[in-house]
Amino acid sequence: MTEDGTVDGEAGEAGEEEELLTIGAFAARARLSAKALRLYDRLGLLVPAQVDEASGYRYYRASQTERARLVALLRRLDMPLARVAEVLAAAELDGPGAAGLLTAYWADVERRVAGQRTLADYLRGRLSGRSEDMYGKFAVETVEVPAQVVITETRHTLVGELPAWIGASLGPLEEAARECGGVAGPPFVVYHAEVSMESDGPAECCVPVADERAARAWAEARGRSWDTAVRVEPVRRLAYTRITKAQVAHPQIQTAFDAVGRWITGQGLAPAGPCREVYFADWEAAGPEDPVCDVAFPVR
Repeated sequence: MTEDGTVDGEAGEAGEEEELLTIGAFAARARLSAKALRLYDRLGLLVPAQVDEASGYRYYRASQTERARLVALLRRLDMPLARVAEVLAAAELDGPGAAGLLTAYWADVERRVAGQRTLADYLRGRLSGRSEDMYGKFAVETVEVPAQVVITETRHTLVGELPAWIGASLGPLEEAARECGGVAGPPFVVYHAEVSMESDGPAECCVPVADERAARAWAEARGRSWDTAVRVEPVRRLAYTRITKAQVAHPQIQTAFDAVGRWITGQGLAPAGPCREVYFADWEAAGPEDPVCDVAFPVR
């Protein structure tokens, strides 16, 4: 080992081989901790050039510094280690491909931050006593809904996964309903418990179906593989407010739920079942300001 923390290369090729750095010397050069280097090694992100079989000491080549810095910089973007590995793998094959992965990741970050910014505004309104101004934007009414036979899929899901799951679930359910006499009403999503970053429901996607017997036969034959069921939704009196496509996004939709809940209390009513979202419009065709959904609570 030399005085600067390097060791000679392979015997007979020392003049051609790049000198190896101890983990301490390499960590200093890459501006990383030895602990981080060991983690990156375990995950396959930055494998040492050589490991001494007897001592277990790790050695790195100076040329690995660029990869080490790239890992560190990607981590400063809070990129999960699994996605860092994807970017590194793409960088080895195709620089533009790696850049595309980074672009996609950062777009996800910006969407998340935009949602958090909106949530912060909502919470500031609640904490500063401006809640009444926010709730006053929602007109609440009641409607009587007759009993319906529904074909459903239930899933435990967190709020970040919820929109994608609803879209993926309602399409097949509506297709199944068309095979069973037709879709008999607007689809809806029932929340049997809170869906948030920590709470995973469950939520239940429901599509009213015209032919109960055909629906039960369909569910028995094919529905078990994706947790479908058929049940009778009883007569409901719903307190609801109508919201636009833009307001479906979290946390705007939470404000709508809170507004309906406060209206129910103010009217001396009581909830009579889990809250729900009723989707009555063509989601893909709707614009941001088009009404698409009723946020509702069964009441008695």
